[in-house]
Amino acid sequence: MSKIGVIFDLDGVIVDTAKYHFLAWKNLADELGFEFTEAHNELLKGISRVHSLEILLNIGRISLSEDKKQNYLTSKNEDYLNYINKMGPEEILPGTEKLLDTLDSLNIKYVLGSASKNAPLILKQVNLLERFTDIVDGNSVSKAKPDPEVFLIGSKKLNLLPEKCIVFEDAIAGVEAANKANMISVGIGDKNTLHKANYNFNNLTEIPENFFEEFLSKK
Repeated sequence: MSKIGVIFDLDGVIVDTAKYHFLAWKNLADELGFEFTEAHNELLKGISRVHSLEILLNIGRISLSEDKKQNYLTSKNEDYLNYINKMGPEEILPGTEKLLDTLDSLNIKYVLGSASKNAPLILKQVNLLERFTDIVDGNSVSKAKPDPEVFLIGSKKLNLLPEKCIVFEDAIAGVEAANKANMISVGIGDKNTLHKANYNFNNLTEIPENFFEEFLSKK
């Protein structure tokens, strides 16, 4: 059988830190004097911190100098980290650990491919850091999803061709990035939103027991 590997997005797949991003961005919007809703927050999924700030400022129709943008990016991240530092293993999303156990039993390596610059800290907080072969995060890439850079680096970390990699993503930009990288994309979340994915599941508990065996047998 040919070897395959798995690349996981972090937010919305393994843990739900989107709620903490929302709270931190909302606090910033409140400070700037406009409303930031959960619907607005959906626009920031899978997007870099810098791009997220630009979207937020567009929502509020606010123009800032580059210096002020940097200050707000720093304060937002500090606010977010205050939430992250209180996380524990109980915040691992259902099905995650069972899925990782399955991959381990099949000797399939897996890496993280996330836009978050705080990915290592988050994995450490929930006691999953040591399980991943490697991490590709916001500190490792110059281009944000939907650019495939993060996943292409991930495939190199796995020492595999892109077409041998399976990507688990909850964001449209992430699914697009996986598809552009010529990888198998698995959308986790709303099927209508993530309809461009090769496979769709509401969450990781729905992954069939034989999902990887079937994939291995096709290769």
